[in-house]
Amino acid sequence: MPASHPTAPETQALFLCLNDALPQTQCTRCGFPDCASYARAMAEGQALINQCPPGGQAGIERLAALTGRPALPLNPEHGTEGPRHVAIIDEAWCIGCTLCIKACPTDAILGANKLMHTVIEPWCTGCELCIPVCPVDCIALENVSGQQTGWAAWSPSLAQTARQRYEARQTRLVREEQLHQKQLLAKAEHKLADLEMHTKGKENAPEADRKRAIIEAALAKAKARQQGA
Repeated sequence: MPASHPTAPETQALFLCLNDALPQTQCTRCGFPDCASYARAMAEGQALINQCPPGGQAGIERLAALTGRPALPLNPEHGTEGPRHVAIIDEAWCIGCTLCIKACPTDAILGANKLMHTVIEPWCTGCELCIPVCPVDCIALENVSGQQTGWAAWSPSLAQTARQRYEARQTRLVREEQLHQKQLLAKAEHKLADLEMHTKGKENAPEADRKRAIIEAALAKAKARQQGA
């Protein structure tokens, strides 16, 4: 949260407890980008406690006990309670497009461009985010909890692993974006220096001025992104 909007200690404590009470699938079915965002919204009174299908009714009761709010039925707009699943890739049909890898919130899919992918099952949360992005429909879900549904299908260790994998992925994505911006900045600086060298001592043609303006704008944009990172 930005420093200009400090969180009250009791709200922060409630957020931590609520986040611990979620199964950490990072599936976004609650309407928020991740479990922590949903927990934050509940702690601040901006979201109801019945929006997590993976947690099911037992999960809602856990959240109700923490918040002191009534244990509402699961809101069907967010999905239905069910068993815990893991994704399975039919490697015979996989075309190696990497779209599922980019969609997976816990980096549970192993593979590379134009090479078949496979799911590392202990890391898969069954979030289903990989299914709609697959262009050849080669991903299916497999029930791994039998008759157990909702929070009963999960365990603290599974939730902890999922959260650690998600947080590690977020850290990696930030690091990769910073490196990308650094490379763009270096490339723009090189192009500007090259342009200046080739136009030095010559009349500045309109085309050279146009290129210089474009490169300087790109430099300013890249520097602004670095400062905001």
